[in-house]
Amino acid sequence: MPISYIARTRERYAGHLPYKWAVNTEAPWTPLLKPIKECRLALVSSGGFYLKTQPPFQDDDTSYRTIPVGTPLKELRIHHHGYRDADVDLDPNCVFPLDRLRELEAAGALGALVDPALSYVMVYSARREREERAPKMVAELKAAGAEAALLVPV
Repeated sequence: MPISYIARTRERYAGHLPYKWAVNTEAPWTPLLKPIKECRLALVSSGGFYLKTQPPFQDDDTSYRTIPVGTPLKELRIHHHGYRDADVDLDPNCVFPLDRLRELEAAGALGALVDPALSYVMVYSARREREERAPKMVAELKAAGAEAALLVPV
């Protein structure tokens, strides 16, 4: 079922100044230097997944959760304010495709799956995303040896 994202966002943040939608006119693009089947690929999802041993996300939370790539999906929990999670409860792969990526890794379609995967929940402020969370996530992915990332926005 489609979600009326803009209307839902306006409703959720009615007490704030009108949201300034991000406009990217010069998005950075870095072509892969080798085929994806030779790359270390990271999974990054804004689906709000966390391990049952980790704290759930809070409103206006700029943290993220690290999910070991060997984690069975039934061990994950979801806390997200932006979408209905009934479909995700049936198959987390629709927002956090860890099983599918493990299959692709086993089939040799990608070099290796970076451990850990990352999950988070968007906040209202694009500036806080850029300045607070993004640098930490980029550093984490670089430290893990990621050469490419599959970004799954929600």
